[in-house]
Amino acid sequence: MQKVSPEITLLVLATTTPLRIGVYKAGLLIDERSSEEKTSQMLLPLLEELMEIYDVKQIIYTRSPGSYMAIKLTYITLKTIEIVRGIQCLGCSTFALNGGKPVKAIGNLYFIKEKETIITKKFEEPADTSFVLPHSIQDLKVDEESTPAYLLPAV
Repeated sequence: MQKVSPEITLLVLATTTPLRIGVYKAGLLIDERSSEEKTSQMLLPLLEELMEIYDVKQIIYTRSPGSYMAIKLTYITLKTIEIVRGIQCLGCSTFALNGGKPVKAIGNLYFIKEKETIITKKFEEPADTSFVLPHSIQDLKVDEESTPAYLLPAV
């Protein structure tokens, strides 16, 4: 696991609705943005707004599990920013932002983590899937890998 930079870091939670972006200085949350709009419509405008305000050195995003379309879109956007602006792009687990609770997959299927394995499980009643941006990312487990981690096979 890599250490989070003491500079300005953005944490992007795009695998669920609402889209949330936290701004962290020396690992502490100092600002945040959110939108109920689709990730495809709001991710880039929110990132551009924050990059105009802050000297962003690093962006961490939830690379799995969650909405595959949002994961793909977020990864492509952040990789482009990494190449064009030199801002490091890293990934983390969506479970790190909801205390390990189920993550909505599709219909009444949810991703759950059993030990170190992620599986899907059917829930008859909607599961509690609340997410929060942590006040500190000092202890956030950041993956060495930034590419999306797809958990379901292609249909």
